[in-house]
Amino acid sequence: MPNTQLARMDAFTFPSYSIDLSTGEALFDYALTGPDGEQRFTEVITLPVPEESPSDAAVAALGRVLELLHVVAGVSYYKAAAPGQLVLPAPLGPAAAGFVTAVYTKGLAEYAYRNQLPYVLDLSPVIPEGRVAAVAEYDNSDRRPLSAVGGGKDSIVSLEAMRRAGLDPVPFSVNPNHVINAVNAASGLTPLAARRRLDPVLFELNAAGARNGHIPVTAINSLIAVATAMLHGLGPVVMSNERSASDPNLIWNGHEVNHQWSKGVEAEGLLRAALAEHAGLTEPYFSLLRPLSELHIARLFATIDRYDDVVTSCNAAFKLRDASERWCRDCPKCRFVFLALAPFMSRERITHIFGGDLLADESQIPGYRELLGVDGHKPFECVGEVEESVVALSLLAQQPDWRDAPVVRTLVAAVPDSAWATAATSDVFTPGGGPSYVPPAYTKALHSLSE
Repeated sequence: MPNTQLARMDAFTFPSYSIDLSTGEALFDYALTGPDGEQRFTEVITLPVPEESPSDAAVAALGRVLELLHVVAGVSYYKAAAPGQLVLPAPLGPAAAGFVTAVYTKGLAEYAYRNQLPYVLDLSPVIPEGRVAAVAEYDNSDRRPLSAVGGGKDSIVSLEAMRRAGLDPVPFSVNPNHVINAVNAASGLTPLAARRRLDPVLFELNAAGARNGHIPVTAINSLIAVATAMLHGLGPVVMSNERSASDPNLIWNGHEVNHQWSKGVEAEGLLRAALAEHAGLTEPYFSLLRPLSELHIARLFATIDRYDDVVTSCNAAFKLRDASERWCRDCPKCRFVFLALAPFMSRERITHIFGGDLLADESQIPGYRELLGVDGHKPFECVGEVEESVVALSLLAQQPDWRDAPVVRTLVAAVPDSAWATAATSDVFTPGGGPSYVPPAYTKALHSLSE
């Protein structure tokens, strides 16, 4: 469909969804509609099939989780035209409606900012009238946790913390790549994986000039994980999102724009409330690392060395032609993670992990100036707060191994006195900083890495 016709689309709808429990294949249908007709899409999500049939209670809860997933996964197709009407397929309670609204507004805030579509931030879904069916409570809090693994330091810290605390986690990922597979292999644990296949038509439309941009993919993958936990009779889904994920990149038209919104604590709370209300789940989902800063997590990761040859937190590395390369060494994520880990590792070890020394490479200085708040705003990437970067730099400036590195010397001179003063009183190594949904049974897991 030509881009001119997409521009005339005035509504986005959710015709139907279905699942075949024998194969784990779920089909989610979507439609953009307007005066020139409609554009249909079908997404395929395949959940791993369990060896034993799920209980009736689990199947009922799964169905309600899939209802939420159907609506949330639609952001990938809505953004192709971003019509003013979002017409939901069925009645929702206030918690579920609040979560869905936030996904399409706050979750698409960066997309709206980059495409200059301020009305997206004020979308109000059209919700059909009617009673929301009652749901039975489903308590799986005492079962094995499903631990989301992305291949980076954060999910490794969660996995090892739970394992050392005797919680027996099950690694989980959506569309695992070679990095995730290598991390799972290094863990020695048996993983579960789901597959998500976007409708190929979407890629054709993007190539033809359809609107495109960042979506809250963590919200989608989180619901896929919860659905997998229901199907396999597992416990809560454990994420590894830290407190700095809640920190916005900038303010635009009075709204916060946060690249990591769906990893933030607000999204976590909204999703938990939606799952409790709509699916009856008593302890469905939380982030184990929420009370910690990125720098604190980096310090914990430095105590674990079994993943040094497989870990990567670089998104660009997944696209590199050479599968042996795990870090591009030229993106905000690489810069930040190197800076965060360096104070707690020998120069030899971190250079081995990254395949190079970013703090010896003066071409990295402009990117580091952004991370340190000297230039521009915090990059649209999954990086820590400016304060964390300054604290990391201050630690490096005191270490013989690092203080004379070319990038460290230049950056120390560039950071203003006010930033150093803030760093001197920073609480980045003190857990807290806002709401946390970590259950008491899991609180001890984080202490297991520090003992």
